[in-house]
Amino acid sequence: MSTLETLKFVSVTKPTKLPAVVQRRNKLSDKLWEQIQLAEAKSAGTSYAPLKTKRLKDIEGNIKILEVPKRIKPWWFTAQNGKSCLVVRYGSKTLEISQGKSAIELDKPYELIHTLEMIKTAVEAGELDAQIERAAGLLKEGFLK
Repeated sequence: MSTLETLKFVSVTKPTKLPAVVQRRNKLSDKLWEQIQLAEAKSAGTSYAPLKTKRLKDIEGNIKILEVPKRIKPWWFTAQNGKSCLVVRYGSKTLEISQGKSAIELDKPYELIHTLEMIKTAVEAGELDAQIERAAGLLKEGFLK
């Protein structure tokens, strides 16, 4: 019984649903993880293409489930001045991280992975909740039209 005595037992109920802000944080964190994997693969000279399932109907009406590569677009690009720039996206909207500025300029291309990891840490800490909420609101407005 000495092993169990070292543990801390508490009485708690499991929440049935995560708050919306936490769900959005997790969604952006997952997308940032995919961008990190893509950047690491590009720097190593390989490709990164996770698989997703797709349902297709054949001529007879039978449904087949196929695994196809998921298309991931990189969030970074080379600007006119030759430096790499990184934008953070939530859905189809670009997050405005600083007032009036939506891109992060990188001096060296190898800084990309470290910058993505820093942004992922900031998202998980809740530092970009206001920007995520604004982008989610814009996405909702697009569906209402």
